[in-house]
Amino acid sequence: MRLTIASGVAAFTAALLLTPLFQGGGWFWTSLGAVLAVVAAGLLSSRLALPAWAAPLLGVAATWIYLTAAFASEKAWALVVPTKGSVVELARLLGVGWADIQRFAAPVPETEGITLLTAGGVALIAIAVDLLAARVRRAALSGLPLLALATVPATILTDPISWWAFIVAALGFVSLLIADGRERVGHWGRAVLVRRSRQTASGPLAGNGAPADTSGLRLSGKRIGFAAILLAVLLPAALPAMEPVSFFTFGVGGRGSGPGNSISIPNPIANLKGQLDLPERRVVLSYTSSDKKPRYLRIYALDTFDGQQFGMTQPKGAPENRTENGPLPEPPGLGPEVKINNVVTNVQISDEIARLQFLPLPYPAREIRVDGDWRADVDTLMVFSTREEAAGIDYDVMTSEPEPTADLLDSFDGIRPEVDERFLALPDDLPPEIRQLAEDETAGARTTYDAALKLQQFFTKPGNFQYDLRTQGHNSSALRNFLISDRVGYCEQFAASMAVLARLVGIPSRVAIGYTGGVQVGDRWEVGTNDSHSWPELYFEGVGWLPFEPTPSGAAGQGSARVPPYAAPRPTPTPGASNTPTPGASSSSADEPQNPATRRNPRELDREGTAATGTLPPDDSMPLIGKIGIGAAALLLVLLIPAGVRLITRNRRVRSLGWKVSQPSDELTARMAAGRNQVTVAAAWAELDDVLFDYGMARESSETPRALARRLSQQYEFDAGSAAAITAIASAVERVLFARDPGRIEPMSKDLRKVRQALAATVSRGRRVRAVLLPPSTLRRLRLLGERLLDGFDLLETIRLRRTAAQKGG
Repeated sequence: MRLTIASGVAAFTAALLLTPLFQGGGWFWTSLGAVLAVVAAGLLSSRLALPAWAAPLLGVAATWIYLTAAFASEKAWALVVPTKGSVVELARLLGVGWADIQRFAAPVPETEGITLLTAGGVALIAIAVDLLAARVRRAALSGLPLLALATVPATILTDPISWWAFIVAALGFVSLLIADGRERVGHWGRAVLVRRSRQTASGPLAGNGAPADTSGLRLSGKRIGFAAILLAVLLPAALPAMEPVSFFTFGVGGRGSGPGNSISIPNPIANLKGQLDLPERRVVLSYTSSDKKPRYLRIYALDTFDGQQFGMTQPKGAPENRTENGPLPEPPGLGPEVKINNVVTNVQISDEIARLQFLPLPYPAREIRVDGDWRADVDTLMVFSTREEAAGIDYDVMTSEPEPTADLLDSFDGIRPEVDERFLALPDDLPPEIRQLAEDETAGARTTYDAALKLQQFFTKPGNFQYDLRTQGHNSSALRNFLISDRVGYCEQFAASMAVLARLVGIPSRVAIGYTGGVQVGDRWEVGTNDSHSWPELYFEGVGWLPFEPTPSGAAGQGSARVPPYAAPRPTPTPGASNTPTPGASSSSADEPQNPATRRNPRELDREGTAATGTLPPDDSMPLIGKIGIGAAALLLVLLIPAGVRLITRNRRVRSLGWKVSQPSDELTARMAAGRNQVTVAAAWAELDDVLFDYGMARESSETPRALARRLSQQYEFDAGSAAAITAIASAVERVLFARDPGRIEPMSKDLRKVRQALAATVSRGRRVRAVLLPPSTLRRLRLLGERLLDGFDLLETIRLRRTAAQKGG
C-alpha cells in the first residue's frame, strides 16, 4: 500500500510542472481528484491481492467513473455510473478540448474540454506509475512516464521549468524510490528508527536476534537523492548558456528543426494588414538619428514566393552572430566603390508591442547595442531572439547605408549576382500574362538598374494603380487581377507584385516588412501603426540590397512612404547638355575617394571603436573582467558563510564572558547571579569545545572538565599562564554544574583567549587557516541540522498504514 500512495504522490507532484500552461487553477483540483481515484483503485487492488495486469484496468475504470461524475453526471445513472449518454458527452468534450488546444496558445483558458484532457492524461500517467512501481516493482522505470509528463511544458514553453516545481516533482520521485527501497529492505526484518545524532553500534544482525539496522542504507539513499536535486537546481544556474553543436541540426533557425528549437514567427502579412486596419493611430516606436533624417525600419525580409504570397525562410542565428560580440556580418554584395553614410540611430520600442521577437532596424545594420540575447541572420541581417521580446527596450544601431548614384548602378550591369537561387525562384504555374507584362514594361531598358526603374515607374505612374486597403486576398488570380485588371491594392500588393516582376526579368528580389519613417515630434521621429509598410528590395552585385518604393505616397497612398534618391526617375536631358557621366557628381571629392583600392572598408571599426563618420555612444555596460570579478566575489562570499557564522557566534559568546556578577544581597539577586553564572560558563565551555573541534582536538564524551584541562596541559605542554587559564575555566564549569553555591565567577574572556592561543601554537598554519575560513565546528552544526531533518523523514516512515496481527490480537 505504501508504494501505491507514493506512486500517486509522485504522479501528482510531476503534474505540478504543467502549471504555466493554464490561466487558472481549476485543472489542479480536477487532476488531484483523478489521481486520488487511481490511488483508491490501487489500494483496492492490493487489498484484494489482484494480479498485476488487473490493477491498471481497475484504475482505468475508477478514472472513467470519476470523469463521468465530474463532467457528465447529468447524463449518468446515479450521477456516477457511465451510460451511453455520458460516454457520448465525454467524447464530445474530448473533441472540443483537442480543438481548443490546437486553437489557443499557452497559457490556455480552462475550458471543460481542456480540463478533461488534462485530468485524464494525469490519471493515465498515475496508472502507469502505479503499474511499474507497485505491481511490477520497477520503481526506477516509473520515472519514464513522469519524464514524459515533464516534457510537455518543456516543449511548449520557451521559458525554463520553474525551479520550485522541479524540486517538488523531484522530491515526489525520490519519495517513491525511498518507499520502494524500504519495501525491499523490509523483507530482512522490521525497520527500526535509529537517531543519527547518537552513536550506536549496529551490525547486520544482533546476536540476540534483533532486527537488521537499515538506517545507514536509508541515510545514504536520501543524501544521494537530496544532493542530486540540489545540484540539478544550482549547477545550471552557475554554468554559462550552452549552444548546440552544428552537426546535430538542432538550435536556432536550423532547417527542419522542431518548433521547440526555433523562434515563433507570426504571419507578417496578416500583422501588416491588421495594423493598417486599426481605427486609430497608436505609437509603436520612436527614434532619433545622427543625420536628423527619417528612414525605413525593416523587421522581416520575405524571400520565398509560392505563387500566392511571399514567406520567410527560418532565420539562422549562430552564437558568433550575437549582437554583443561586436560588428554584425557583412551585408551581402556591398563593395568598396559605393559611398557609405554611417548613421547612429537610437530606437525606443513601445511597451504595448506584444510578442515581437525581431528588432525594427534601418538596413544594413553594422553594429547594435542592445540588452539580451539578440542574433543576426547572416543572409538578411534581420536581428531576432528566441528568448527576448522587443517590447519596452531601448537600443542603438550603427548603419552603413549605401548611397549609390545612377551612373554607378549602371556601371555594375552584366555582373552575375552572387545570391541564393531562392531570391529568383518562381512557381511554374505563374500566369503567362504576368510574364508578358514584365517583358513589355522593361522593353528598351539599357541596364538591369534601368529595368528596375521602369518597373517602379509602372506602379507609380499616375492613373495606373489605386491605393486601397480593401483587396481580394492572396492567390495567383489575385496577383493577376491586381497587375492586369483592377489594379487596386495596398502596400503589400505593390511590393509583392514588383518583386515578382523583378524576378521575371532576372533581378533577385525580396519583400521587406516594417515601418516607414513616421512623423517628427520634437527631436524624435514617432512611428505609429498607420506607418506599417511593405516594400521590395532588389539586389545589385557591388551594391547589395536596395529598397525601392512602388507604393503611391501622400494622401492618395501610404502617407509617409518615400522614394529613395537613387530610385528617383532619371532627369530628362536638356538639349545641348552633355550626357557624359561625371564621376562623383552626387558627392564631393572629399566625401568619396576616387581610388577604390585605397578606400576604407566602411564596416571596419577603429581601435577606439569609431567608424568613418558615425560612432555608437559609449558603452556603459560593465566589461567582462568586471563581471568575472563580481562573480568571483559572490562565490567567495558564499564560501565565507561558515566563517561569518563562526565569527558571529564567537563575538556573541565573548560578550557574555565579560559580564561581572556581584555578590548577591537578597534572594532575587541571587537567582539573577546564578542565571548569569550559568550563561557565562556555558558560553565559555561551548567556545572551548568549538576551538578544540576546529583544531582537531575534540574532547572525549566521557572526559570531565578537570580531566580535559589536565590532559591538554600535559599533552601540549602549556606554560604556566595557559595551564592556569584552562584550569580556571574547568573549575568554573564544575562549580556551576555541581556546587550548590558556585560563588562569584570571574570574567573568563582573558582565560579563554590564552587557551585559544596556546592551542593554536600547537597546530600547523594550514590548520589555523582552515579553522578561520572553513571552521569544522560550524560545518558540524550544519550536518547535524541535516540529520535532524532526515530523522523527521524517518519518523514519517515509521507510521504504520495498517495494524499488524499482534496489534489486532492485543
